[in-house]
Amino acid sequence: MSQINMAQQAAEQPLQHLTLNKWFSYSGGVFTPLDYIPNKALGLFSIAFAGDFEEKHIVSIIDFLATHNQTVSAICQYQPDLGLAPALCFYAKNSDQAINPLVLQEFSSTLDCQLVQVATAPNLYEPGLLVMDMDSTAITIECIDEIARLADVYDEVASVTALAMAGKLDFSESLNQRVAKLAGIEKSLIEELKSVLPLMPGIKVLCQILKQHDWYLAIASGGFVPFAERVQELINLDEVHANVLEFKDDKLTGKVLGTIVDAQQKAIILESLQHKLGLEKSQTVAIGDGANDLVMMAKAGLGVAVHGKPKVVEQAQAAICEGSLLQLLYMLAIPLDKEPAL
Repeated sequence: MSQINMAQQAAEQPLQHLTLNKWFSYSGGVFTPLDYIPNKALGLFSIAFAGDFEEKHIVSIIDFLATHNQTVSAICQYQPDLGLAPALCFYAKNSDQAINPLVLQEFSSTLDCQLVQVATAPNLYEPGLLVMDMDSTAITIECIDEIARLADVYDEVASVTALAMAGKLDFSESLNQRVAKLAGIEKSLIEELKSVLPLMPGIKVLCQILKQHDWYLAIASGGFVPFAERVQELINLDEVHANVLEFKDDKLTGKVLGTIVDAQQKAIILESLQHKLGLEKSQTVAIGDGANDLVMMAKAGLGVAVHGKPKVVEQAQAAICEGSLLQLLYMLAIPLDKEPAL
């Protein structure tokens, strides 16, 4: 099959003729198989996922990228896991200036999909490091807000949490303010909350797959140790870093002990693990939803905002704006090596 002519019925034609994990050029309604694999060290990879794609989507995305001086030279349809729908990857060899993720999000919403850009993509099939935030990233809740609900000070604490996550308040200052309002909470209530932590959809399977490929998994959280340790048990993490709450007579004192895990500390944790594991920066990934994750995400080879606030999406390298965290695999498993198909 030297050429696939899809000019007819382009708007309705699904992409079933695009062989998974194979790269094609595209011009004038014709897909032509390529005899090379793009160089991961050059250019940009634009990944469209979480959509029902037809040729009209390819045309729209190519045109959109062209308006940002990005010329697509290769296209690939791939499916990193059977739990994910196939995605499309567009390679622009001579581009190095990524489009703002908020602009990508605005455009992709018109196609009812998600679109991210990655340069020097991490390789799922080589050992790597994933450092994740916990609250609203690995789990769906903010633990401190839920503790506050038990203490009947939810509104006060949640409003401060929102300011901190949006980057409008120093994290360490906000943490001390919020924890002070929790004085007197029974330890038993903390244990009760810990037992019912809701995992973010897709995080458990994602971690299972990463572990199968010798990835090291850690939490760097501005939340609290009891919850981080519970998440560690649930998704088989290698280590966790979080804040230590002080208890006296089995009640919270309203104080945090030791070094606060703030934005800078998260970045230090990531770099320390990278060096300990002897990994290239390109094999490190950080994910989070709040402003206090941005420094860590910037230090990683790939920093991904997860259901993040607009400020976080805008400053991240890529963003998963809705849906399962398993979708992170789209950014780690671009077919740039001769790995066997599913």
